[in-house]
Amino acid sequence: MSRNISLMSGKKDDKNSLFGKISVSPNESSDAQLAGEYNLGVSTIHSTKSFYDFLSEDFKNKKAYVCTGSACMCRGTQEDVTQKLKKKFGEDSVGEMICLGRCYENSAFYYDGENYSGDDINQLDNILAGKHKSLPYTMKSYSETSFLVENEIFSTYEDFKELLLNCFASDKDDLISTLKDSGLRGRGGAGFPTGMKWEFCKAQEAKAKYVVCNADEGDPGAYSDRYLLEEQALKVLFGMVICGYIIGSKQGFMYIRGEYPESINITNEALAKLRELGLLGENILGSGFDFDMNVVEGQGAYICGEETALIASIEGRRAEVDVRPPFPVVEGLYKKPTVVNNVESLAAVAAIFKHGSESYKSIGNGRSLGTKLISLDGFFNNPGLYEVDLGTSLGYIIDEIGGGFNTDIKAIQIGGPLGGIVPVDKLKSLTLDFEVFAEAGFLLGHASFVCIPMSFSAVEYAKHLFAFTAHESCGKCFPCRLGSTRGKEMLGSAIDNNQKFSEELIYDLLETMEVGSLCALGGGLPLAIRNLLEHCGDEFQPLMEK
Repeated sequence: MSRNISLMSGKKDDKNSLFGKISVSPNESSDAQLAGEYNLGVSTIHSTKSFYDFLSEDFKNKKAYVCTGSACMCRGTQEDVTQKLKKKFGEDSVGEMICLGRCYENSAFYYDGENYSGDDINQLDNILAGKHKSLPYTMKSYSETSFLVENEIFSTYEDFKELLLNCFASDKDDLISTLKDSGLRGRGGAGFPTGMKWEFCKAQEAKAKYVVCNADEGDPGAYSDRYLLEEQALKVLFGMVICGYIIGSKQGFMYIRGEYPESINITNEALAKLRELGLLGENILGSGFDFDMNVVEGQGAYICGEETALIASIEGRRAEVDVRPPFPVVEGLYKKPTVVNNVESLAAVAAIFKHGSESYKSIGNGRSLGTKLISLDGFFNNPGLYEVDLGTSLGYIIDEIGGGFNTDIKAIQIGGPLGGIVPVDKLKSLTLDFEVFAEAGFLLGHASFVCIPMSFSAVEYAKHLFAFTAHESCGKCFPCRLGSTRGKEMLGSAIDNNQKFSEELIYDLLETMEVGSLCALGGGLPLAIRNLLEHCGDEFQPLMEK
């Protein structure tokens, strides 16, 4: 059935997503009309609508939304934020969103198409009157050669045009060779070589191919994608255009999470300007190459960060994970060959093609190459978004870049809710790279830093991770759907009712989730929980059966 939906969705209109139309469908009559337009059952439209948090009527009826991400939770600010919003808007007028990308100062909330944080909660009257704007956050590169933060690559649209012309004058296979030689790997967590992915897709014979930017940055603690979309949009869009040129695609999609309204607006403005200048659309710069792209707005489903779930979402389906193979480069969006890259991966492409592969691969430690954006939360004295060389020591990041901590810390979760939880006494023995983290039993992921203070219970944090996974699970596989719920219940009963749990049972549960889950949501959670059990075991032992 899902295959039929994919094919019908693509056959009708491969430039404007069915999901985008479902998202703005106001009532059942409109749903029925949309179903008829795509030759689908009304139940298919209803099924899709019921999957996404932001499409529920209860969610839409709220006036403001409080961030429930890990960084804000650990900071302990959100109860105060919630009460102040309820006092202003009414007891039943405040909802929740998971991570608004304001982890550098916490106290985050969403109101009327904008995100706020820090002292903004005390400026509600000025916000309502349109007289208040949030303070900027720190952005800085600590790399000798900045690929992501500095503006010298594209200081103007003319720079974009010039680099595009240079690439159009090059052989496509040579461009792929440059990308492969640079050592650029996916920056969303999996770390797959970018050039190899493009090469695989280019080799496929198909009437249509697609480029998809995975900008559904749902990892609590991470705001690097938000920065790139709002401050360096041209770098990301260049990566999309040149990928389309190399693989033979005419259409791209930017899937941006709905929690980032400013990112959506800025990206749409940049796309409009590129079209106006003839840098998007038909026969770009007289090259004979046609390419355009549209923004698809996410609707509150973390699972859409998984590439097959994201593809399902664009097609107008429930965002359920598909079994692989086939991989998207063979059979992706609308069952056509598709490249899916995350924001940071695409943003790095422009500098590689401008300065050459050697400039990129000369940075790093020989295994993990290039630079990486890191997001430091509000427990650092210098919170913000920084670009560093892969291979940089965590000691340097914490002490020199972050300025140390402003409170006592027991551990840091690095890489989002599925990332490793590193105890404070092991931090300075690590360097920021994929291999060192993996060898030490952790995961680099997005390289977001969420500090867990000494005052915050490790058991509560583990329960939070189970609850997050249970809420965000697509429900397709039992190990993830039931395992996360059972873990949440076990720890919840232990915390609230002093009902002890079996150590053997929780480890069995983690093993089942790890080996049986379809994707990294259920399969990745056990890493973080095991890290907590190992490094904060003294907090769990009193709650375990003897």
